[in-house]
Amino acid sequence: MLDNTFSEIVFWILATLSISSAILVIYLKSVFRSALMLLLSFVGVAGIFAMINAEFLAIVQVLIYGGGITVLIIFAIMMTQNVNQGNQGNHLQIIALFSTASILSILTYSIIQAQWDILPNDLPDPIVNVFINSPTYIGKLLLNEFVLAFEIAGIVLLAAIVGALSLVRDD
Repeated sequence: MLDNTFSEIVFWILATLSISSAILVIYLKSVFRSALMLLLSFVGVAGIFAMINAEFLAIVQVLIYGGGITVLIIFAIMMTQNVNQGNQGNHLQIIALFSTASILSILTYSIIQAQWDILPNDLPDPIVNVFINSPTYIGKLLLNEFVLAFEIAGIVLLAAIVGALSLVRDD
């Protein structure tokens, strides 16, 4: 009972952290602080992944999104605009507010009206793990069944690195 309550408390803390920092990404005037709030949101999502025993996804979330994507966004911000100036005002705020509220109300209505089936406590057979969360299994898949996609992704990443180096190179 205490373990279940503690897990729920940790979940709600992580969910609140993720959602509130995602909202702050939108409302902060400083673009740099918005990027830091985005990093905090990614870390909160990684914590939720860790809670549901998806450790591989949690680590990938922190490394790829928390590390790579956030650093990429911060460098892009630093290279392209004046960070001290902040975000410019947008004349479409009212339209964005109404469209966001309508989408949120449709999602809320759909979630409330959905029939969520709950598993009974007295299951005859143990639940089989359908999702394989093993880096070894994922590596075998990448190098056997999806080797072409893996190689194409490597070539695209190489092209991106060459393009980035050519942009920052002084002539």
